[in-house]
Order: sequence, then C-alpha cells, then structure tokens
Amino acid sequence: MTFWHVFPSPPTGNNRHIELAGTDLWITGSINNVFVYPSALNIDKFKETLSRTLSLWPFIAGRFLVLDNEHYIIEMSDNAIPLSFIENTVLTKWPLDSNVVVDKNSNQLQPFLDEIQTTKLIGGSRDEPLFRLKLTHIVQSGEWIMGASWSHILGDADGFLQFLKTISHLYQNMEPPKPIPVFERQLWFDNEVDESLLPDIKQFLDDDQMKTDCTNNPITYVQFNICFSGEQLAKLRALIGGQNLSISDALSAYIIVILNTHCTQNDEQLIVRTNTIINYRNESNPIGPLGLIANAVLMPLSDCFEDPTSLSSIAKTIRYSINQSRNIEFVKHWVASADKVMRTIIRENRLPKMSTFKDRIVLNSNFRYDWANLVDFGHTNKCRFYTTWTRALYLRIFRLNPIYDGTRWMGRDENGAEVAFRIAEDKKKKFIDAWQKDIAENFINIKL
Repeated sequence: MTFWHVFPSPPTGNNRHIELAGTDLWITGSINNVFVYPSALNIDKFKETLSRTLSLWPFIAGRFLVLDNEHYIIEMSDNAIPLSFIENTVLTKWPLDSNVVVDKNSNQLQPFLDEIQTTKLIGGSRDEPLFRLKLTHIVQSGEWIMGASWSHILGDADGFLQFLKTISHLYQNMEPPKPIPVFERQLWFDNEVDESLLPDIKQFLDDDQMKTDCTNNPITYVQFNICFSGEQLAKLRALIGGQNLSISDALSAYIIVILNTHCTQNDEQLIVRTNTIINYRNESNPIGPLGLIANAVLMPLSDCFEDPTSLSSIAKTIRYSINQSRNIEFVKHWVASADKVMRTIIRENRLPKMSTFKDRIVLNSNFRYDWANLVDFGHTNKCRFYTTWTRALYLRIFRLNPIYDGTRWMGRDENGAEVAFRIAEDKKKKFIDAWQKDIAENFINIKL
C-alpha cells in the first residue's frame, strides 16, 4: 500500500475558526461511501485535483476542536488529507452485486475504505482528519475503486456529495459546481427554542434504548434490499393522485402498508407515524442557503396516519409533514430546539443517537441525490455507488446502480429506486410474498 498526504494548494484556511451548531455534534458519526469505476483514474491528476478542491473547501482540511468545554469549532488549519492506494492482485473483479446499500455487518466494503477514527474526535483532536480517501486498483479486471470516509461533524450527505462532486468536476477540467460552499452557520439561543417541540426531539435523539417490540423476546433483524422500476414507482404514485406527492412519498407509504398489512399481528404493532429526515436548504432560506455545508436536516414527527393500512392516507400524511416543515419559522424553532438537546447531551459527556420506536418509522430518502452520476469522474453511466448502514424501522432510498453483466453495460433505470432496511427475520418472507404478489398484479389490490 502507498500513502500520500495531500495538502490544499494554495492554502486558504489561514487557521480561521468556524463555530459549529449543536446540531453538527454527531461526533462519532461518519458516512462511508464507495464508488466503482470500470477503468483507471490518473493518480497524479487525482492528487492535484484533490489539492485544488481542498483549497476551495478549507473546511474539509480542518480539525475539530473544543474550546472552554462550550464552543465546538472547525479550525481551518490547511492540514493534509490522507490518501492511500493499493494494487489488489487477488480479486478477479469487483465482488459485489448492484445493490447500493451493503450490510455493514458483512464488512464487505471495509477493505476499500480508510475510515475516520471517530472515537478520537471525542473532546476534539488536532491529529485526526475529518475526511479520508482510499483508491484500490483491481489489477485483473482493470477496475478502480474510490472509498471516501466523511466525519458527520463536517455535515450531512448533501454536503458530502457536493464536495465529491467538486473533485469529479475539476478532475474532468470542468468548472466547480454551483452553488459555492458556505461554511458559516446559524448559532442558536435558548429564547429561540420551542418548548412544545422538545419532548419529541429529546425522545428521538436521547432515548436509552431501541423500542422496537412490545415483548421481552429477543428479535433478530436482517438487512433487506428491494428494487422498484421507474414504471412501478410511477404506478404507485398515480394510484394516489401523485400531482402533489413525490416518488419517495409513494414508495415509503407502500413499504409501510406492507409492514402494517402483512407483518403485524395486532394493532399495537402498527406503524402509525414517521420521522422524516428533511433537508432544509432552500434558496430563500437565510439560515439554510443551498450551499450550506452543515447538518442541515430536520427530523420532525408526523401526525398519526388516519388509516395506517391505506396507501394514500400514509403518503399524504408524509407529504403534509414535509410541507409543514418548509415554513421558515418552523425550521428555526425545530433546529434551535434540536440544538439545545444536542448540546445538553454533549455537555453531559454522552453521545446523541436516533432512537427507534415500534409505532413509527424513520424515512431517509437519497432519491434526489444521484451519487453514481454526480461522482463519475467521466465514466458516464458506468459508475456504481455503494454505502453501508441500515437499521430496524429505518428506510433508506437510493437510485439504482447501472448493471454490468460481465461483458457489457446494461444501463440503468434512471427512475427506479432501491429501498433498504432491517426487518425481523421471521417477517421477511411475509414481506417478500406480499411484495411479489403486488408486482404481479400491478398493485391493483393495494388499499388506497
């Protein structure tokens, strides 16, 4: 293995301090993504491009520090980003199928990543980088893999994608993408907190256990990936009068309908609400401009579904919750309240976490983010994207990967989607049977 340390060129951070909001303090969180390319990346050009990108994004080359046990900052200290490279002569080809979300327990992506050591960031660190890259060349197939590890302190998936997209653009001699990154963020005060929101937020971010079952029996959860074509998704959306609903609304509602109709034994096991992860960046939002690099998301709790077995009832409740959350005053109060909860957790030397409850499900859709297309380094429709992590009652939605059958590229359904989540092992077959029956019947028997 070969290692390099890639510095910003020219250095632009000048040790400036960016103070983080409480909602950025996912200290031990990280996002680990892997991209597979069918042919070579030029390493010298890649290093030069990374150096230029870090100059435009000095925040990424900084360090996480804690001042006076009260102020959490990124010091833009123009540090190097570690880049490692390995020639793999053992594998004959990329070993995974086209599923985007890989079971973390399988460790299948781990060899292709140089992961952030997040525990070293507790209390701050001048030594641990907030971003790491690893390149792997599979010699026998000629494929190249880029593994990128991003500390959640830097921001959410939107910020991560914009950074990688910038590297891809500059590598292809294109202009840096718009909008330009914005690193300064809103800081919050107690008088902006909405006391009525605190109980739900505190329960979601600071509960002690996973409350996923009303029995005392241990449950085994297994990862489950299912794919839908663009035609199938359009049908689901049309069934519920999709003019004002998104593909993700319809797809999430469908998954909940199957769980509630075929995988529950009584009303106590029904999913009746959602926490939807919502990006609040908006061109007219002063606290969340489009280029903001931060954890700029809400996780509001929806109203209860009027009918938890009705596709339209669930989808419309999800959309209503999202629309309500676009109100700028709601955004301010929700974020200020979450900020207070997160700061309290960190001050008490604990860590935030997203709790799970048996009567609700978390929706986290990346459908709007075409990772494979936006970070393709010029390999149009031939880049595959992979990530890890799922959990019980936590839906993740992504666009489909292109498919290579060993001799040619099959392209991909650009409007299709993959859903991944963990399901109780004894319920998986029930879900599959119901889903396959609906597909065969073109969803005509779904309760609307």
